[in-house]
Amino acid sequence: MADRILVVDDEKIIRESISFILKKEGFSVTEAANGKEAVNRLSGESFDLIITDLEMPEMKGIELLDHAMHINPQGLVVIITAYGSLETAISALRKGASDYILKPIEFDELLVKIHRLLDHRKIALENQYLRKEINRNFNFSNLIGKSPEMEKVFDTIQKVSQTDSTVLISGKSGTGKELVARAIHQNSRRENKPFIAVNAGAIPETLIESELFGHKRGSFTGAIADKTGYFKAADGGTLLLDEISEMPILLQVKLLRAIEQREITPVGTSTPVNIDVRIIASTNRDLQKEVEGGRFRQDLYYRLNVVEIHLPSLTERRADVPLLVEHFVDKYKREMRKNIKGVNTEVMRLLMQHEWKGEIRELENIIERAVIFCSDEFITMSDLPEFLHTETGISLPGDKASLQTALNDYERQYILAVLRKHHFEKEHAAQELKISLPTLYRRIKDLAIGQ
Repeated sequence: MADRILVVDDEKIIRESISFILKKEGFSVTEAANGKEAVNRLSGESFDLIITDLEMPEMKGIELLDHAMHINPQGLVVIITAYGSLETAISALRKGASDYILKPIEFDELLVKIHRLLDHRKIALENQYLRKEINRNFNFSNLIGKSPEMEKVFDTIQKVSQTDSTVLISGKSGTGKELVARAIHQNSRRENKPFIAVNAGAIPETLIESELFGHKRGSFTGAIADKTGYFKAADGGTLLLDEISEMPILLQVKLLRAIEQREITPVGTSTPVNIDVRIIASTNRDLQKEVEGGRFRQDLYYRLNVVEIHLPSLTERRADVPLLVEHFVDKYKREMRKNIKGVNTEVMRLLMQHEWKGEIRELENIIERAVIFCSDEFITMSDLPEFLHTETGISLPGDKASLQTALNDYERQYILAVLRKHHFEKEHAAQELKISLPTLYRRIKDLAIGQ
């Protein structure tokens, strides 16, 4: 749809000339001979941009601007003014006008200004939409789970979001630690400020201080320009220090100072810089054990661990698996535009009993793959990766197989499934199979079962 522009000028020749040029450019144009007529138009129609003269009978352009800004504070208004009225035009800019153009009008200049303003407006609207989408996606109420373990997590997120306290999020890789950090940020007073996530384990030890605190040009080899570190980039917002246990012990002292003093010192300078950053740290390790092992400073641990949120593994919250499955099926069927209603009973039973070593991330990957291969209304076993099939019993051998071949094949699959269940702890597997350990070793050899 073409952008709609309202042209307001009491001089007919100017008004019609502008309209003619804009229509040739593809815009939808409406004319008004004075401010009052324009106000009447605005009461019943919406316009993407208004072009108005300042000096008009009945109602001045500055009064029309007031009306337009009252109706739509985000609206675009371009003022037409003579050189002698330039001061009035500047006053109009202060009141909310987007730009001005001097008489006599250079139509090429006018078109450049209009296209620039409309392009900026489009980008602003897209950014606003994306921000709303991010807020929706990371709102804590949209985190998936109804188990008691997750309800406790939701309650903690809700309470801690209203503060600036430091938070430590613990849990295995793939449990959604960054998602929780974003939820805290989006529900805090800092929601309109930056959220920056830094993986402490992914930055080389020689660069991590510069990456966090910034540096001055020439402070070390390769520092060819000043650099703003992550702390300064997150000023006013939230900084997530992911996998905090990977941070070098020497840098932990400077991090502690930054948190306690609310200031940082860029590499190559001795001048501290004040910062206002909310710190959230996450780890997949037991930090208390890291402290006991001398790999993590105790004072930093206590400073970070003001509030701890522990994310349970899927093994601890199996009741949430059906909800997660439904969520991921819905997500990927919409992305891939497929008419899939869900998973069948056999698949759900398997997903409920599977040991999710990769946690939620692994579950999501499997569902995404299943949606790709699914050509029916429900995801079936044939849509799942091969390694999952051994966890649910038999897959038929090829045509014309003998009974002994079929039995051996089934026995191999069954023993392999039990071994995987017990992480290849053969003694525990033998107990479940109700056979002796030597017998299990013999069957593994005879059936060529590999780990």
